[in-house]
Amino acid sequence: MYSRVGNRPDAEDLTSEVFRTAPAPVAARVLKGRGAGVFAHDGTDVLASHWRRNLGLSVTSIDPEVDAGYLAEPSGSDPPSTAPNRVNQILAALPDRYRRILELRFLEACSIKEAAQGMDVSVGNAKVLQHRALRMAAKVAEELGQ
Repeated sequence: MYSRVGNRPDAEDLTSEVFRTAPAPVAARVLKGRGAGVFAHDGTDVLASHWRRNLGLSVTSIDPEVDAGYLAEPSGSDPPSTAPNRVNQILAALPDRYRRILELRFLEACSIKEAAQGMDVSVGNAKVLQHRALRMAAKVAEELGQ
């Protein structure tokens, strides 16, 4: 589930949903290490429901070439977004290490392990840096009125 949705909270919720919908004897067999393949079909259904709720589409896998039309921003007369400027202002106000962890995690889409390696720190330290950086970024955004 994690590889399909890209974040731990959603993956955990969806996995729990698969187990909740399964009959108790099947879930017990899986927990004992037997019958894990039983959930493949149920997992696909749960994942499809998740994507239908979030994107309005029943998606069980994403192919960038095929799905580009659905995922692209709609064309129209919307004014240009000021988000990139706001992000740059917030990042510029952060200490170097905080800015770097946020860039790695959210702008470069690195895992926490990859970000830790990139910063030459432990995974635990990277988690702490990310937490502190997000808190400081929220304060900076509030001070900037964003």
